[in-house]
Amino acid sequence: MRFLHTMLRVGNLQRSIDFYTQVLGMQLLRTSENPEYKYSLAFLGFDGGNPGQAEIELTYNWGTESYDLGTAYGHVALGVPDAYAACEKIKAAGGNVTREAGPVKGGSTVIAFVTDPDGYKIELIQENSRAHAAGSNADPLRSA
Repeated sequence: MRFLHTMLRVGNLQRSIDFYTQVLGMQLLRTSENPEYKYSLAFLGFDGGNPGQAEIELTYNWGTESYDLGTAYGHVALGVPDAYAACEKIKAAGGNVTREAGPVKGGSTVIAFVTDPDGYKIELIQENSRAHAAGSNADPLRSA
């Protein structure tokens, strides 16, 4: 088994694609539309996506502008080489940093949080500040 993607329902597909590509530096990998069932999908990721890395699937149900995010969902996490620089780059691109980079309470791992246009939280984890789990050598926000 392997992790394929996380699906997020969005109220404006192009606005969300712009955020994930222009603010977070992901690539739009593929899109599809289903007129019969009135929804559109966009898959985004780093370094070409699957099979190397999991992707984000954005689902737009035509005519639905917003969703109740609920209390069970937490966040998507991205590894970054420098969380402080990533926050500055995200702010410069118009992104919303909701927790500035700094050590996690009670620990030394450097994290930050940003929020996408639909209110989903994205945690940035500075990779050199923790024992990085086995995974890809991809470098999200590499120019941060």
